[in-house]
Amino acid sequence: MHAERQPERSGRRELVAAAAVYVLTTLQLAIATFVPGLPQFEGKAFGARLLAYPLLMAAPPAVWWLAARRPPLRELPWGAFALVMSPFLVDATGNTLDLYDRVFWWDDLNHFVNWLLLCWGCGLLLVRGRVTPTWALGLAIAGLGALLAIGWEIAEWYTFIRGGTELETAYEDTLGDEMLGALGGIVASLIVVRTTRGARRPIADPAAVGP
Repeated sequence: MHAERQPERSGRRELVAAAAVYVLTTLQLAIATFVPGLPQFEGKAFGARLLAYPLLMAAPPAVWWLAARRPPLRELPWGAFALVMSPFLVDATGNTLDLYDRVFWWDDLNHFVNWLLLCWGCGLLLVRGRVTPTWALGLAIAGLGALLAIGWEIAEWYTFIRGGTELETAYEDTLGDEMLGALGGIVASLIVVRTTRGARRPIADPAAVGP
């Protein structure tokens, strides 16, 4: 009985963690958008973030729930979802505390850590599905990190860099951010491959499977 309750309790804790990340992020975005006179949020498209971030955080659990044919919510991999959501909280909190302007290395650290968290969560979601061989799993996570880093930089340029004050240094900054994001994805791939070795199941050979 005790052993049966452990996964259920763990699932509840992970659900609470994911919900807390979602609420804290959305609350900070709302403050940045609707409370006037806060200079750390000026010119950073927080109106767009208030719309985009909650949708992006809610999308993975919603898609997973629908694809899994609507299981009980507590059975979803909320620990992985919490990791995927965490970069949005880190970004919002960094702006709330004005760390991007006050701490010169914050932006670089942010790109590395956020992509590590994001790709770690994505890797755990891959493990819950039909898992490829170890080398392919690691390559998929690292490649996903690189693609997401590029996509994020494109979104940043379109939303506030192209018409803002950072345009002159945008090229060098973008290259550094993409490199750090890709590195975070590589580290995440190593973590997932190493920590989920016993949980992964190999893909069955189609030729060995009967009709």
